[in-house]
Amino acid sequence: MTYVEQLSVKQTSRRFFLQVSALAGGGMLIGLKLDPAFAATLTPEEADALTAFISISADDVITIMAQNPEIGQGIKTMLPMLIADELDVEWSAVRVEQAGLDTDKYRGQFAGGSFATGMHYMPMRQAGATGRAMLVAAAAQEWGVAAGECETEAGVVHHRPSGRQATYGELASAAATMPVPDAESLRLKQPGEFNIIGTDVPGVDNYKIVTGQPLYGIDTVLPDMLYAVYEKCPVFGGKLIDANLDEVAAAPGVEHAFALAGGDSLRGLLDGVAVVADNWWAAKTARERVLRINWSEGPTASQSSEQFALRASQLAQLPAQQTLHADGDADVALADAEHVVAADYYYPFISHAPLEPQNCTAHWHDGMMEIWAPSQTPESGRRLVAETLGLEESQIRIHLTRMGGGFGRRLSNDYMVEAAAIAKELPVPVKLLWTREDDMRHDFYRPAGFHFLEGGVDADGNLVGWHNHFVSFGDGESFASSASIRASEFPQRFVPNYRLDASMMPLGVPTGALRAPGSNGIAFAIQSFIDELAHASGQDPVQFRLRLLASGVGEIDRGMDGTRMIPVLERVAENAGWGRPLADRTGMGVAFHYSHRGYFAEVVQASVSTSGNLTVDEIWVVGDIGRQIINPLNAENQTQGATLDGISQALTQEITIEGGRTQQSNFHDYVLLRMSQAPPVHVEFLKSDNDPTGLGEPALPPAPPALCNAIFAATGKRIRSLPISRHELT
Repeated sequence: MTYVEQLSVKQTSRRFFLQVSALAGGGMLIGLKLDPAFAATLTPEEADALTAFISISADDVITIMAQNPEIGQGIKTMLPMLIADELDVEWSAVRVEQAGLDTDKYRGQFAGGSFATGMHYMPMRQAGATGRAMLVAAAAQEWGVAAGECETEAGVVHHRPSGRQATYGELASAAATMPVPDAESLRLKQPGEFNIIGTDVPGVDNYKIVTGQPLYGIDTVLPDMLYAVYEKCPVFGGKLIDANLDEVAAAPGVEHAFALAGGDSLRGLLDGVAVVADNWWAAKTARERVLRINWSEGPTASQSSEQFALRASQLAQLPAQQTLHADGDADVALADAEHVVAADYYYPFISHAPLEPQNCTAHWHDGMMEIWAPSQTPESGRRLVAETLGLEESQIRIHLTRMGGGFGRRLSNDYMVEAAAIAKELPVPVKLLWTREDDMRHDFYRPAGFHFLEGGVDADGNLVGWHNHFVSFGDGESFASSASIRASEFPQRFVPNYRLDASMMPLGVPTGALRAPGSNGIAFAIQSFIDELAHASGQDPVQFRLRLLASGVGEIDRGMDGTRMIPVLERVAENAGWGRPLADRTGMGVAFHYSHRGYFAEVVQASVSTSGNLTVDEIWVVGDIGRQIINPLNAENQTQGATLDGISQALTQEITIEGGRTQQSNFHDYVLLRMSQAPPVHVEFLKSDNDPTGLGEPALPPAPPALCNAIFAATGKRIRSLPISRHELT
């Protein structure tokens, strides 16, 4: 169980205390922190609690600080909704402001892992309810009535028997002096009482986005600012020998050209040359047309995608380097099975490809490094800058900007430390902006993966044996970043004889988390192979899966609860009209997956013409993320986006390595799904009696296998490697 899951379990007993103070000029400020006595019983990660600040001014301006970075997941809107509803104010009266990195006031200022909903749901509601209770207490004291006789509505406290009322702004200064109620004594709203939670709320930044107002890191402009590009070795980890710096410095518009010495960590500052100019185009042009560098490419220059595939096939024929989990005797079960299927599955490296390339603005002044960064992990970025430049963290101030996508790429802060290192050499601010080619060729890629699978079904149609020899990347028994597989990966606990083996290859290519890390590739292999087993044993793919889910035994640790997935799978089949007649060369495929605490099943309908042209016709998605959908508008948006992201990955996305370098460079050879290719995506959520969880990631993993299974249903051709564009479908 992860620490976030443990936090969810402890939610009902978690204790918070409120810091409440008066605002200058009248009003109240509310801050929520974890009770230190309770925090002492937690692990450091658990104690990394959440803090929110609400200010209510004397003139009825209600400001809620958005502490987490906004990456398009809707957190800047969703968390304030929780506070505003329990505070009992109208959403139109709320102003949301982005907080900067401040580890004295806030904890957990990051974006990733679909953690935000589960971590914040109760604390944010408690913060709002506390403010409401204190405002009521202030009104009751002023009027000399019992607090229980007062009620709130739209930012006003009412005493109906006497007809008295007061706005929150009028009461805020007095409320700041009231005793802070214990969190356990708070009365939280019941779902039927919500006015904001559960309603469609547009994003708080939408107007600024569509009118082109500055929000993103790339929009940052400071007085006297210069612009920089940074050239690194095209082979990962290569070292700088020399460069023609004087020639570059003499190029039109260029103000500075200098080398920086980096370290060996691919996530930190690497050797390179900075070109700084009075405009970005001049810096980019000088790099492309004038700069010449001699590199020592290092050992990664010998690595390639072709070599990885060859080595994976060799390792699959050898005894596994380690067994991650074993139940029963898979070898015996497979030998005795009525139907045995063996298949090899492969998925490639892929890039995050956010529309906003990496960028960061930095200014070294007065002994301080001031940074404007679109980072998912700004605290880690501050630490990296401090360690690299020999600064104290107190010398670094980070402003959080909105991110134009990231999908896990901005969990790494290499661009931040590059900008800071360049700025340290200059007397004025500098904006580092990567080109699209920089972004594509210096990513932390979703690792490729190889699954060598065997499965056996008995004469009664039961899946009785399963063996997966998973070949991935790493060193010894340690997997490379995001290249691992969980010991509890499905169908563990659902097959009596199950063995998951692993072998690893060395890797010099940087890898990292990409939307639904691990699951985004593993689900393709597992759910496609389950489809093969269903067809081989003559069973309907949906019924085969339902039967498999019903067979789960043992305690649930970090794995899937089959009883939650069954109704999700049943509903998506019903919504799609599974089993209805379809046109010739049109098929439906189904898949499900549990990831990031979300239960999702999907049906894809696809058609393949006689000439081999593939069309994704329609997609149905059903998910279970708990008892409450906080913002249905954003929830549907996230689900549709994640599903189409998965379709895009399956269709065309692939990063290939040759000579230790990335071969793709831009969207002409790393093709994303076009709007004209995007099918309708029908979304439904089933509510269950579980704590709400996040939505940024769990809808993605079922999409690729559902599409590949649909292609099989339409054509009889089984897709065992991605991308689909490499396959002839005629």
